Amino acid sequence: MSPYQPPYTITPAILNRVAAISETIGRLTVLTDPARALRLRRANRIRTVHGSLAIEGNTLSEAQVSAVLEGKRVIAPPRDVQEVKNALAAYDRFGSWNPHAEGDLLEAHRVLMTGLFGWLAATDDHPLVTSSVFHYEFDFVHPFADGNGRMGRLWQSLVLARWRPLFADIPVESLVFRHQAEYYLALEESNRQADAAAFIAFMLRMIEDAVSAAAPQVTPQVTPQVGALLAVIRGEMGRQALQADLGLSDRTSFRERYLKPALAAGLIEMTHPDKPNSPLQRYRLTDLGRQWLAQHAPVHPRGS
Repeated sequence: MSPYQPPYTITPAILNRVAAISETIGRLTVLTDPARALRLRRANRIRTVHGSLAIEGNTLSEAQVSAVLEGKRVIAPPRDVQEVKNALAAYDRFGSWNPHAEGDLLEAHRVLMTGLFGWLAATDDHPLVTSSVFHYEFDFVHPFADGNGRMGRLWQSLVLARWRPLFADIPVESLVFRHQAEYYLALEESNRQADAAAFIAFMLRMIEDAVSAAAPQVTPQVTPQVGALLAVIRGEMGRQALQADLGLSDRTSFRERYLKPALAAGLIEMTHPDKPNSPLQRYRLTDLGRQWLAQHAPVHPRGS
């Protein structure tokens, strides 16, 4: 027995409904001849597909759904027509699926989503664009009762990571969260225009911002004197030790040409920034300073 038990209560009203429905179904089973049953099945299939998709915003009428079933050309948005074709294909396989089998549920989902995944695999457009389009389309199709936005964002990250593996570690979703209102506005605008352009533009802006935040910062222009200072700092060092390592005797020159420019550029920092003149003051490299050192081999202008 499964350890999970969904919360529900069987009331007398529910039992009465079950009995009445069962009785009616029994009469239909006995009284309906095969030819009539086939016509009834077809008409009900059309109503079922139309109603299910209309809930999600599909624009096709029952007559258009019937035309798609008959293989006729329908003038309607291609996405809506594809959704109808997918739904009809899913119902054609109804008899082969086991409602207790997770694999069959996933197979049914694959059939319903046919077209979107095929497009994603075949398109030559840039992954930055196609991942955004897939994200939007997945949210629009809304195949699950819950979690569609999460799955759309996850799958966009997966598409991007297949293109550039570093996207697995770039927090695009955190920026989307910080701009949540704009995210939903972009979805609504694309829905209104029946064009994903607004959503693509929004997601590309989020991706660009996330990539920029994750990229190493651009280091400022560094004078030879500041470069020499960065090269001699080991851990936390005081002024006198730094001057000695640089071979400088002039305290004013050291402060004006070495120390102050390095502090202003964010390449070094004080250990006691609230007490700049403290005798205990030490200086250490910042992340920016370490990045600069990793990329440069500064010339040591000793005594200059």
